[in-house]
Amino acid sequence: MNHESDFDRDQDREDRLTVEPLKNILKETYELETELMRRYIITSERVHDNEDLKIKLRNFAEGNAKRTRQLLEELDKLH
Repeated sequence: MNHESDFDRDQDREDRLTVEPLKNILKETYELETELMRRYIITSERVHDNEDLKIKLRNFAEGNAKRTRQLLEELDKLH
């Protein structure tokens, strides 16, 4: 185990993530997931000669939409 990354190994919690930074991380992640979802959808609409790729891109978009909803739910819980 890399103890340089194991921030709470001594159990002092001095590096614990508080609510506001957590909210910021979730908001940033939400924005990234939303942008990825848009890109997958736009790209899938532009693919005309590869139905398999088009379906995979739509599935990626659906996965991102699900993660985006989950992030929003987590943000709502923090309010």
